[in-house]
Amino acid sequence: MKTIYVGNINYQATEDDLRPVFAEYGEVISVKIINDRETGRSKGFGFVEMESGADTAIEELDGKDFQGRRLRVNEARPRAPRGE
Repeated sequence: MKTIYVGNINYQATEDDLRPVFAEYGEVISVKIINDRETGRSKGFGFVEMESGADTAIEELDGKDFQGRRLRVNEARPRAPRGE
């Protein structure tokens, strides 16, 4: 399983919009678009967990137009501890 970072997502896009885009390349386990805690509005990025096909999805979708914006797609890096 691999987690993919997806950036520059259209603010109106939903997790259901993204899922089939990634499902073309393999089995999607989960899709999560990150929202602002206070406003509930999309922050324009999210994460997709894939059981298979993640490397191909990264290669094919990075820079691809999705709902009028060019996606930034790469392998997610572990989050650095806060305060460092």
